Parts: sequence; C-alpha cells; structure tokens
Amino acid sequence: MKALVLEEYNKLIYKDVPEPQVGPDDVLVQIKASGICGSDVHGMDGSTGRRIPPLVMGHEAAGIVTEVGSNTKKTHPGQRVTFDSTLYCGTCFFCRRGDINLCDQRRVLGVSCDEYRQHGTFAEYAAVPQHIIYPLPEKINYEQSAMVEPCSVAFHAVAITPLALNDTAVVVGAGIIGLLVIQTLRTSGCGQIIAVDLESQRLELARQLGADVALNPAGDDVASMIKKMTAKRGADLAFDAVGINASLKTALNSLRKGGALTLIGNLKPEVDLALQTVVTGEINVRGSCASRGDYPACLDMIARGAINVDALISATAPLSEGAQWFERLYQKEKGLIKVILTP
Repeated sequence: MKALVLEEYNKLIYKDVPEPQVGPDDVLVQIKASGICGSDVHGMDGSTGRRIPPLVMGHEAAGIVTEVGSNTKKTHPGQRVTFDSTLYCGTCFFCRRGDINLCDQRRVLGVSCDEYRQHGTFAEYAAVPQHIIYPLPEKINYEQSAMVEPCSVAFHAVAITPLALNDTAVVVGAGIIGLLVIQTLRTSGCGQIIAVDLESQRLELARQLGADVALNPAGDDVASMIKKMTAKRGADLAFDAVGINASLKTALNSLRKGGALTLIGNLKPEVDLALQTVVTGEINVRGSCASRGDYPACLDMIARGAINVDALISATAPLSEGAQWFERLYQKEKGLIKVILTP
C-alpha cells in the first residue's frame, strides 16, 4: 500500500510500505480522510521527541472497514467509521475507572517515542483495535469525521473544567483546538468568550465561531482589558491551547482569584509557572490529555450542526501531496487551519 513516511526528520516520502497485519481483535480500515495535526507538524522536525523516524504519522482519520479479525463482533466490512487516536488496554487501574486516556499501556496512533512505535493513518490502510471504533452517522462525510478527534480533545477539556452558566472564559490560541474549545464553550452555556491569538485571520474566525471578543497580544494589553470587561475581577476560566511560556502567562494573568486554568497545548515540554499567583489566588490548575470516550457526543454535535468543523478545514489534498502541505503548515502559512489528506 502507499503511505506518507517520515523517513528522517524533515523528510516525508510517499512510498510503498507493507499493509498492516490484522489481529483477531482488530479492524482494517481503508483510510478515506486523515487530518494533519499540529503535533505532527511540530513532530516532523524532532522537536517533540514523539515522532522518531521511520514512521507513518497521522491519528485524525475516518474510512471504511474492509476486513475484521476473528474475534470482532460489532464491526463489519463496508461500515463507515472513525476511531480514537488512543490505543488503550481496557483492563488497567485507570481504564477500569473510565480514564482511558491515562491508560498504563497507552499508545497513540502515528507516534514513535522511546517506549513504542505505532504507525498511523497517513496511509491507504490502518489496522486498529475494534474497541476504539465508532460508526459514523449518515449525515457526516469522511472529511468531517476526520475532525472528530480534535473535537474530542476540545470537548474533554471543557468537560473537566468547572464551568458554570454565564461564566467568562478566555481561550489563548485560536488554532484548531482553541477554535473547537470556543464552540464547545458556546454550546455549554458560557456567557462571555474571549479569544486571544497573534494572527488576525484566526481571531476573525474565532468571532465567527462564537467568541464575543478577540484580542491580539501584539497590540492589546490582554490581562488589563479582560479585567475591565469583568468588573476588575478577571475571567472565571482560562484555556491555554498553545503550551509555551507566553501563552501560559497570558492565560494565568487573565483569571480572577479562585478561577480555573485548563492546560491543553504542550508545544514545550516544560514551562514556567507563577507559583505564588496560583497559590495566593487559589487558582485551580488542571491538565487535559486527549479525550475520554467523547467520540459519540462529538459525532452527534457535528451531525446536528452544533459544532462547525467545515469552517476549520482549509484544504483537502491527495496523500501523495502531503509533504508539500506539511511544509506549508510548518512555515505557518497564514489562512491554514486544518488540511485533510485523502487517497
């Protein structure tokens, strides 16, 4: 089969590779659409340490089942499906609690690190365990279905954050996850949503998708302006969808005392945290990793139009042209939010 292979850092080659083996509990999916995630773009150059070559990257995908293992009962050939990016065991302490994203045996599709190599979805076929498969509603096409994984990340982040009706929330980073967080907050009863980003095009899209206010740190004193909007208190909630020192500082300084900070982005493995601000202000800080079985809810919200993913898809392109699109995303070409690769 054909696949887009990271042969070495910053070198993606479209080439023939062996078709994946289908185990007794596995399902073989012919990939119809696979989204390029920001983590793939940043992993391409080795900066994250999570994409060690050689590797077929990709974990946001949908397709059609072509083969099932001998033990599979709920899935059949011809079925349109998407699947979780997380491969979890289902039996460890965390899985039994429902915290499948924290599984002791957790693997992520399209990731290669010191512990494991798990080829992903930038290929014609992918073999995945039956228990991470989700059937697609009739109303959803393959490109929209490839957006379910990032949608689930945003949904999970909002779900674990102590949101009350009419709260004010700040979302730092209007990339794909930040824009999906904004939409999820709007459907969850958030009162005022403030988007923060350095790109004016993304801020305009944030407004279109539900943000009430859009601020650019290049010219706006974000923390001061948010205080003015909130009776000098600060926002109730803040989400850092970037994961660098500057974004964390902006999110933290935007909060009121007793507010909640949810960290989603992790572009940098380590950042500086203003500990005194957190302690003396009793800031509730939590990390949000992947998702926790949130796919059915996301599929339903997309099918109902509660979450608009079409506005986030900047382009669709053949898998054979994937290297060029990776380069354009790596160079941070303006206007590109999400690129979907197709057969």
